[in-house]
Amino acid sequence: MAIDLVISGGTLATPRRLIDCDIAVNDSKIAAIGDKQTFPEAKERVDASGLLVMPGVVDPHVHIDGYLSRETYEAGTSAAALGGITSCINFAWEAWVGDLSIWEEEGTLLEAVQRQKKKGKESVIDFGLHGAITREDPAVFDELEDVIDEGVTSVKMFTAYEIGLSNGFINRVFEHVADHDIVGVLHTEDASVREQLTQELQAEGKHQPQYYPQARPDYAEAMAAESAVRMAQEAGAKYYGIHTTSQKAADILASYQTDGSEVRGETCTQYTTLDESAYEEQGTLPIMAPPLRTPADRDALFEHLATGALSVVSTDHNAFKRSEKTVENWWDSSFGANGLQTSLPVFHDEAVNKRGYSYPFLVQVMCTNPAQTFGLSEKGTLEPGTDADIVLFDPNESYTISAADNASIADYSIYEGKEVTGRVKKTYLRGELIADEGTVVGEPGYGEFIDRDRPDWQAN
Repeated sequence: MAIDLVISGGTLATPRRLIDCDIAVNDSKIAAIGDKQTFPEAKERVDASGLLVMPGVVDPHVHIDGYLSRETYEAGTSAAALGGITSCINFAWEAWVGDLSIWEEEGTLLEAVQRQKKKGKESVIDFGLHGAITREDPAVFDELEDVIDEGVTSVKMFTAYEIGLSNGFINRVFEHVADHDIVGVLHTEDASVREQLTQELQAEGKHQPQYYPQARPDYAEAMAAESAVRMAQEAGAKYYGIHTTSQKAADILASYQTDGSEVRGETCTQYTTLDESAYEEQGTLPIMAPPLRTPADRDALFEHLATGALSVVSTDHNAFKRSEKTVENWWDSSFGANGLQTSLPVFHDEAVNKRGYSYPFLVQVMCTNPAQTFGLSEKGTLEPGTDADIVLFDPNESYTISAADNASIADYSIYEGKEVTGRVKKTYLRGELIADEGTVVGEPGYGEFIDRDRPDWQAN
């Protein structure tokens, strides 16, 4: 009997090494790796000569069709497919009432998960969810087992904004995170420092975007991270620090991380490839939270990725229109930037081409580590028996990034005009071609919700 697909002639990029061999796909799974001569006949053969054959990228930090996100599932996940991303983790926001809320009444975390699952029916790629706890209601603890049964094995907390939780409540959440053996995901900025500095800048009339980083300094990020990690350690809970931007914050994670069994962290493509000079060059378009930092911070983030204190590179994708970003006062700008379509080529160009990191390193931080960290056991690998999520990547093709190519609803790019070397040629999800030579060929709705396992960090 013929199998579905054989990809031959390429170089397999695994988290450990590069291998010149072929790969066979059948019934949505990777059937074998080896010599095509030993494989059964295939319904389709693809020549990958000169290309890298990578696992599909796993992005554990995206904002799609949710709180303050304009992106639709179809548009956002189409952008992801073009960028070699085959699975992502979005957010399910517990409804709250407040000045920044989009809801008129409070809701439960379980309702948020169920609501977001339904919204994802137009997804082109596979997706999971983090449950976002937005208010200090102890009733959420009674929901956690039901939320886990829905396939959601991580909860997100904020230390800032009107949805910021007090340390006392965060401490209680970590106790339950530990009891249920799930992951606590933290946005860490000291709220009072951020608010006081913002008020000072506003009073001084410093509305130009180059002043924005002064409102959210690196030490405010590190202060909140220190408190949060310490509480997680005391509870024996798994801690994951999202969008780490600075050396000071990364140093905090490193100081608590002994063997990676309880403390992990990510940074994002933009923090490793751009710095605060972008605010003078691009105005308010790169306004995001936390802000872009210094060139020295970029170097430090790579050092921490190399040593493992940071183990994941994500996007924090959040798409807006240019009109929502281009405002007179930086504090009136929508916060966030789109990045799903460009993350892999941009990070590849910086990490591999400019800094000399290896392809196994690239696969580790963009594919394998995020999958293992969040219990996506079928993702981020080319091991036989796992999902056939595969990217064919040309490491030598150069092109110039343009927002005109966006599949996202965003009509701008913070990488506009940047020439990169390395391009996604084909993206397969569970053995089906979903992006081909810059065109989305996957159908909305082919993507599935991923019921995630409780991750075993000790085994990783």
